[in-house]
Amino acid sequence: MSIPKRDELDKRYTWALEDIYPDDAAFSAALKEAESLIERCEAMKGHLTESADSLLAYLKLNDEATDTVERLATYCMRKSDEDTGNSFYQGLKGSFMTFYVKLEAAASFATPELLEAPAELYDRYFGEKPELTVYRRYIDRILAKKAHTLSPAEEKLLASAGEMAQNPGEVFSVFTNADMRFPDAVGADGEAHTVNQETAITLMRSSDRVLRKAAFESLYHTFGGFKNTIAACLDAQVAQLRFFAKARGFENTMQASLFETEVPVSVYKNLIEAVHDNMGYMHKYMALRKKLLGVDELHMYDVYVPIVSDIDDKIPFEEAKETVAAALAPLGEEYVAALRKGFDERWIDVYQNVGKRSGAYSSGGRPHPYVLLNHDDDLESEFTLAHEMGHALHTYHSIKNQPTVYSDYVIFVAEVASTCNEALLMQSLLKKTTDKRGRAYLINHFLEQFRTTLYRQTMFAEFEMKINEMAEQGIKLTADVLSELYGKLNEEYYGPDVVSDPEISFEWARIPHFFYNFYVFQYATGFSAAMALSQRILTGGEEAVKQYLGFLSAGSSTDPISILRAAGVDMNTTKPVTDALGIFGDLIDEFEKLLSE
Repeated sequence: MSIPKRDELDKRYTWALEDIYPDDAAFSAALKEAESLIERCEAMKGHLTESADSLLAYLKLNDEATDTVERLATYCMRKSDEDTGNSFYQGLKGSFMTFYVKLEAAASFATPELLEAPAELYDRYFGEKPELTVYRRYIDRILAKKAHTLSPAEEKLLASAGEMAQNPGEVFSVFTNADMRFPDAVGADGEAHTVNQETAITLMRSSDRVLRKAAFESLYHTFGGFKNTIAACLDAQVAQLRFFAKARGFENTMQASLFETEVPVSVYKNLIEAVHDNMGYMHKYMALRKKLLGVDELHMYDVYVPIVSDIDDKIPFEEAKETVAAALAPLGEEYVAALRKGFDERWIDVYQNVGKRSGAYSSGGRPHPYVLLNHDDDLESEFTLAHEMGHALHTYHSIKNQPTVYSDYVIFVAEVASTCNEALLMQSLLKKTTDKRGRAYLINHFLEQFRTTLYRQTMFAEFEMKINEMAEQGIKLTADVLSELYGKLNEEYYGPDVVSDPEISFEWARIPHFFYNFYVFQYATGFSAAMALSQRILTGGEEAVKQYLGFLSAGSSTDPISILRAAGVDMNTTKPVTDALGIFGDLIDEFEKLLSE
């Protein structure tokens, strides 16, 4: 498994960052020009609510800054992710962050100043200046922050600390992506295979159990060897979250995080409760996996290998694109045309290269979204393509249909569109498959989506909740504390039929999402919502599709619970989670029946 260098890749399979800036020099020139935003912002201090005109001028400047910052950030961060060991692009990203922190500090007066004005004044200004009415929700959201906003001087100090607050995550990312090296994994045939965070999971899907174990041990022994360093990073991450939460008067870090996205804390805790109430399905699946694999002991390095392993799932990227486009046809011609636009105009960075950031994501939106993949020409990669283009098309529709102030969407709904695409792809593949074993293979993959998304991400969410609670109790998040907690949760979620190998207790050390501030629970809630929405799209006709496209186009024009409710799913209840887990149970039964016939 040879991994090419960046300059060895075919340009067709790299993203077109030149759509933002033609070269690095143009980026640097744009960054220098953007510095004027700092002065223009500072000049407005003390004048924001003097008149309807001055308020409108500030809000338009804020829109301009949003557009500019997004383009600058997208270019330098995507360049850095192409090769995380490239110090030049680390420098560009550092220059951008220095500018961004200065801009945030310069604008830090705005929220306190806007909060000083009474709500009645805004009502009068909205009446005097019709152009202002588009910003009514934006102003209302600021007024809702009154209890958590400090004085102008204190806000400026917090903004200045922003760059420092990014350091734990930055150190973790550079260390684990650029500096860490893993021993080769040697299979039963004596062949050595390169191990990194991407290839390790691929190797653990191998039918060669010797290779699976070797890859597992290479990955986790290496992370275990650096557990104290990574624990220090995670402890620092939680400490900075606690600092900002307490500074703003929140009870805890979870409340502070969910307040920003208008998601009730109860939604997070209800998810964990619903999954615990249905833990039997997960344990049943693991028992079935152990039985069908025919092993005396089911180890953690056995949980990724397909149970139905004699199906050829080699899927070249070009074929994957066509399969995904066909599966998403129920969303309509306009949606598929935008999807193909992304394929044809190089929105996607497709293959691995030395130093490239691991994983997959969609980011940016102006002039268009960008998608990072580490495509491996298999079924998993095909689903990842559908997933990330779901994010990209969500962004595309939001920017197309909303003014700048509402063109972004909160992370609570971010995972819905992506996972809905995966569900539609699965339903399309199952519909076309008549062979029993082929159907069983696809159901096996679907079951793995439930395991890795609904159960595993909820386990991550529970771990994140508990480490923040520990920190609030004054417990130092050492490597031993983190490993003990993670090991216990792993045993609880996977159940008695899985051997919780000692190495798995170090898995927390390789999960970047623990530096994302209560992000992971939304994979599970998003998956649950997506299961419901995909069924509505396939059975509800034009009206259901229209409502779903309305969801994609809503941006942050209202709160996320209301946006999803308008699309047909009420996430303020446990019903979507419980219903999704019921589907998981039915699939387990069908899977067992197919393989027993």
